[in-house]
Amino acid sequence: SREPLTQYMPLQRATKDSTQSTAMTQFSMESVARLGLLKLDLLGLANLTLLAKAREIIAENRGIHIDLHRIPLDDRATFELLASGETGGIFQLESTGMRRYIKELKPTNFNDIAAMVALYRPGPMEHIPTFIKAKYGIEPIRYPHPAIKEILEETYGVIVYQGQVLRIVQALAGYSLGQADVIRKAMGKKIPEVMKKERKNFIDNAKKNGISPELAAEIFALIEPFAGYAFNKAHSVSYALIAYQTAHLKANYPVEYMTAFLNTYASHADRLPPAIAECRRLDIPVLPPDINKSQASFAIEKEDSKSAIRFSLTAIKNVGHAAIEPIIKAREKDGDFKSIEDFCRRVDLRSINKKVIESLIKAGTFDSLTPRGTLLQSIDRIISLAQWEQRLRESGQTSMFDLWGDTVPTPLPNLNLDHLDAPLKDKLDWEKELLGVYFSEHPLASIATKLADTTITLCGGIDNGMVGEKVVIAGMVTSMRQLYTKDRRPFVIATLEDLDGSIEVTAWSEVYSQTKEIWEEGKILLVEGTVKSRDDRIGINCSRVRQYQTETEPEQETAPSPPSTPAAPPPPPSPRKIAINITQSDETEEDVARLSQVMDILARYPGQDSVLLTIDTIEETVNMKIPNTVNYCPELEQEINSILGDNSLKFRESKRLASKE
Repeated sequence: SREPLTQYMPLQRATKDSTQSTAMTQFSMESVARLGLLKLDLLGLANLTLLAKAREIIAENRGIHIDLHRIPLDDRATFELLASGETGGIFQLESTGMRRYIKELKPTNFNDIAAMVALYRPGPMEHIPTFIKAKYGIEPIRYPHPAIKEILEETYGVIVYQGQVLRIVQALAGYSLGQADVIRKAMGKKIPEVMKKERKNFIDNAKKNGISPELAAEIFALIEPFAGYAFNKAHSVSYALIAYQTAHLKANYPVEYMTAFLNTYASHADRLPPAIAECRRLDIPVLPPDINKSQASFAIEKEDSKSAIRFSLTAIKNVGHAAIEPIIKAREKDGDFKSIEDFCRRVDLRSINKKVIESLIKAGTFDSLTPRGTLLQSIDRIISLAQWEQRLRESGQTSMFDLWGDTVPTPLPNLNLDHLDAPLKDKLDWEKELLGVYFSEHPLASIATKLADTTITLCGGIDNGMVGEKVVIAGMVTSMRQLYTKDRRPFVIATLEDLDGSIEVTAWSEVYSQTKEIWEEGKILLVEGTVKSRDDRIGINCSRVRQYQTETEPEQETAPSPPSTPAAPPPPPSPRKIAINITQSDETEEDVARLSQVMDILARYPGQDSVLLTIDTIEETVNMKIPNTVNYCPELEQEINSILGDNSLKFRESKRLASKE
């Protein structure tokens, strides 16, 4: 009926009071139960998608079809990987704390993994050291009472699962499973009056079975932390199975697994950089995006007989599948793009806006064709040319450029032909922004050796096992935020990154007030501090910090003494620059014929003079540099003018033109 629903399930409003919100949620869940409705928790795991992608990639790359339900649960490589603690990207086992514990445990069977998944929870977590020591006989296995030895034997005397709690209550107090579950729920909700009542009932019933009230109270206190937080065994085994499957694929098919991982989390900006760092740590090269090699997704590519992973085009910020589809389509149809002009002529750019083109350029996607600096200066002309070619295609027309074939490169209107590469700092900034990682060069690469002499710890090597230790690290500030203490004193939390990883550094008010000017993104800092852990996150409390000073003074080179031998002969005459002008007409065939005659004439006069061809079209003027070099003479000028008209060819002296271009 409507009335009970209205009564038991009030609308929840957003509130700043998280306690009130939690209470309302709990009240609603209790109301659902009182109504006799079944509550289901549906959990969507990206790891299932990851496993499916990994299987597909393994089948495609190696021709091996894996049935995850039939993989051996005693695979040596898998347990070696788990024992090493290298569980980055492994379901349930990749947090810093879990990696430390799994490394200490060195699991030898599947049950160890299931137990660790269940134990790494509030409450049971404090018993993990006991579990590990009991497994290896460092501590004797203890059972609170002989009656529960069989229940706890598989977990070395440690309560791990909810089911064990129910069976203990059954064995010691004679409860039915239903009655035992009442105690479990009471413990989980921690309602004082209910807990007091259930505790008394448990002790009284245990006393009837010959157990002293003191021991019964001790056992009740032992099971209490587990009841509200521990997993049931079925849940733990299900999680452990996925953990084992991901570990198995990573251990045996690392390139395919990491490719699947990158594709699964391609849209998660916070997961991508650590995943690429993990690839590099595993000695799996990750190659930069390339317009002729990258796919829509991360893909495996052979490099010098070694498997590498090519960066995905859609993983570039501001670039989506709709923009990439026509690029892939054009490449599959006619092969690699030979130049940026070729790209403009072949790709339908109607679904690719200026921001996408700019992001592709800045990310280095076109580096194999033209430097980023040149393309960024000419981005409007690139788009203009692409739009012009598109209009010609749509109208069924052909331009004079379409009929040249491969005789000369297709021109780009008004493009500055001098290759202008962007400064390295700009490249690094763009790559960090658009890709999340550096490909051109890590900012610390050039000084890594010197930093190694100064520091003793790498950012990526700091873990829970080092909490409380004093360390010295060096890294570049990649992000920072200024906050305030309760008494309104400023402090800073910054992320420092080196070649191995990154870590969060906190400089409290005393340190920050004296060093405020050096806490800026992009600066390289040397930090002394103490390793801390909060909410399972490792960081450093900074006690001292200074900026690392790079050497900015260039080495002085002394000029060589004048030779005593006779002076060298004078350099050859500077080459000249020849300009040829041609106007496009309405008769395409005639234009092509004239151009062919011009090219034949130039071929008959080989030399050192460069040729610049200027073509006046209806739309615009196009400048292109002809690859042929010629020797200017009056005969050449006469032949060209006879084809194109008087004054079509001009030349001028150029100061060391050859060395400039």
